[in-house]
Amino acid sequence: MNKFALAAVAVLMGAGMATAEPLLGTWRTAADDNGNSGLIKVDQCGAKLCGTLVKSYGPDGKEIKSDNIGRKIISETVNKGGGAYTGKVYSPDRGKTYKSKLQLNGATLKVSGCVLGICRDGGTWQKVK
Repeated sequence: MNKFALAAVAVLMGAGMATAEPLLGTWRTAADDNGNSGLIKVDQCGAKLCGTLVKSYGPDGKEIKSDNIGRKIISETVNKGGGAYTGKVYSPDRGKTYKSKLQLNGATLKVSGCVLGICRDGGTWQKVK
């Protein structure tokens, strides 16, 4: 087998063994202080992960307009292994960006964060797709 063929086989084997990033997809947030929730679409942003608000819902569960649509809610997020992630999360109801800790467990994501020593539980998000 020539060097080119051997290299092609190695690339194909490596691609097949690569695992998809489980945080990618769309997540429904827990209700915030105002009872609102949203859909966050998580994508690769270079070597890190980020999540953008794509829909907002009021306390009654009906879609509402929000100035935060298109805003990065999750940013600078990295997979630490074992379902743990760190990065930043923006909280629209408080207008603050927190240093985040995310814990993935199947189709649920436990979100928490701290800023200036003040920590907040962001609840549990549910994967929708």
